[in-house]
Amino acid sequence: MKQIFYILFLVVSFSGFSQTTEDVMPEKYTAHNKGKFYIYWGGNRDSFSKSDIHFAGNGYDFTLYDVTAQDKPKGWHVDYVNPARMTIPQTNFRLGYFINDKYNISIGVDHMKYVMFQDKAVNYIGYYPNQGSYGETLANNQILLTEDFLTYEHTDGLNYVNTEFSRVDDISKIIGLPNTDKFQVNFTEGVGVGLLYPKTNAKLLNKERHDDFHISGYGLSAKAGLNFTFFKYFFIQTELKGGYINMTDIKTTFDSADKATQHFWFLEKVIAVGGIFRI
Repeated sequence: MKQIFYILFLVVSFSGFSQTTEDVMPEKYTAHNKGKFYIYWGGNRDSFSKSDIHFAGNGYDFTLYDVTAQDKPKGWHVDYVNPARMTIPQTNFRLGYFINDKYNISIGVDHMKYVMFQDKAVNYIGYYPNQGSYGETLANNQILLTEDFLTYEHTDGLNYVNTEFSRVDDISKIIGLPNTDKFQVNFTEGVGVGLLYPKTNAKLLNKERHDDFHISGYGLSAKAGLNFTFFKYFFIQTELKGGYINMTDIKTTFDSADKATQHFWFLEKVIAVGGIFRI
């Protein structure tokens, strides 16, 4: 009987010790992500591959080959946090939900800007009215992209409205961070698909400048990045995102018969700030 009481005493003592330990050391908020929402806002810098652009409409049909473009950065600017002007810079917005501890789905807008380089010589094929009257003709069947001939940009902007499916892995232990509720480092990667909804600012062949939003095509993308979470709820996230854009219906003038098409690759560098929480 003494042995039985001694064993029962040990069991009860161990159970009480375990309960006390759990009370003193509750599970960390950052240990699980399932059911959490997150939201972020940030900025980007963009690079684009060369692109063939096809223009067609009443009285013209031509293609420009290997057109180059750049983004239109604003740098570190108060407009990123000014509610009245925060859509003017190159920005990123995303809202997501964790379906389990590692995977989340999200919707967002990558507001990039695409500006064709002016005064570049490019090859072309096709026809258009008043050839040679825009200061554009060159030898060897080339065209100089003068402002009188063509200005072309998606600056308000090259809007990639997309859905992403992403994975997040906590790498804090690997780099020796003991308390993830104070500071946590995650590696994230994902894939996305969406529509292009640009506001294309174009002036073609001395026609009236056109600048209007229009669904113009689709995009595919993949990304990888690092997430730095502070005090459980706040984070900074960096991403490197690349993808393919195919725009099959770009509005270039106010004439419904006029349009352009192009496709190209893009590389986007993103830094954003955000929060993660349960409702």
